[in-house]
Amino acid sequence: MDFQQIFGKTPEMQASAPGRVNLLGEHTDYNDGFVLPTAIPQRTTVNLGFSKDGQHHFYSQELDERVSISDNEHTPPGFASYILGCIRLLQQEGQAIPPLNLHVSSSVPMGSGLSSSAALEVATLRGVRSLLNLDLDDVRIAEIAQQAEIQYAGVNCGIMDQMASSLADTDSMLFLDTRSLERQVIPFPAGAEVLVIDSGVPRTLATSGYNQRRAECEEAARSLGVKALRDISDPQAVENLPEPQRRRARHVVTEDNRVLEVLQGVSAQRFGELMNASHASLRDDYEVSVPALDTLVAILQETPGVFGARLTGAGFGGACVALVEAGKAGAIAQNVLERYNNAGNTGRILVPEI
Repeated sequence: MDFQQIFGKTPEMQASAPGRVNLLGEHTDYNDGFVLPTAIPQRTTVNLGFSKDGQHHFYSQELDERVSISDNEHTPPGFASYILGCIRLLQQEGQAIPPLNLHVSSSVPMGSGLSSSAALEVATLRGVRSLLNLDLDDVRIAEIAQQAEIQYAGVNCGIMDQMASSLADTDSMLFLDTRSLERQVIPFPAGAEVLVIDSGVPRTLATSGYNQRRAECEEAARSLGVKALRDISDPQAVENLPEPQRRRARHVVTEDNRVLEVLQGVSAQRFGELMNASHASLRDDYEVSVPALDTLVAILQETPGVFGARLTGAGFGGACVALVEAGKAGAIAQNVLERYNNAGNTGRILVPEI
């Protein structure tokens, strides 16, 4: 149902934000490291208007779920926590946010590691910014969105997802230093394009496993006497750490180095090799892959026209991303999906949109 059907009137404002896929730099953002995401075509759209009864009312079209809440009530679980977190953080900054009606619709798949939550947060903040004419730039929107996810949804995330949703586009890659927020728009390697396939495995352990990995990295950084693992550039420097910190830190250090190599300019072939190395590191050192992701990546890597492939997002399920020959993504994706699903899986093509 649309805004009119839910709230009985037309919306005052509409805003949207894209999901993202991360090409390189996985689990590096909360280590103050380097990332290389791009936006995907799928977007989350919010329609907003003013509520007249003193309560906020949020409706999710995909979930067919409605939440009504007052400013002094506890944050509810689920999709509303992301929206309310954004509103309450704006209020904490001194912004007067009146009661709102907010309708959410999204083509960003949930649970696939493509940042549906960041898209919801950024779309919400863009909508409120436009509705109330707030003085917020796109970086500040990303920062507030990240804090909404940490403080209200309970995910101790880095800032990559929100920065990508707020600043990236589908035609280029966004290099981001997550410590300084220095960023640079980089073209895709010549003769290449991106494809994304959902493994069909929901990310059941993503939150708990994610928070555990973050704690292990922080412990490794303390042992090494640095603020964050991004301050280590030589993988040999982590070899005397106890397990599992040694392997966790080795992944982060080598992953940062892979992103920095791309920044110097690499061919599509070399970019693919770096993606393959990234997946092996995520599988073996970071231990966030699952058998279905490994199967899907293996099929991609052995398919003609694929330069490289890896899991994307937090892991424990979700999607895989590949760099492939330009103009062939659709045909390659359908060939790979047929092989993957014939092996008893239930994947689907996300990018390109077919």
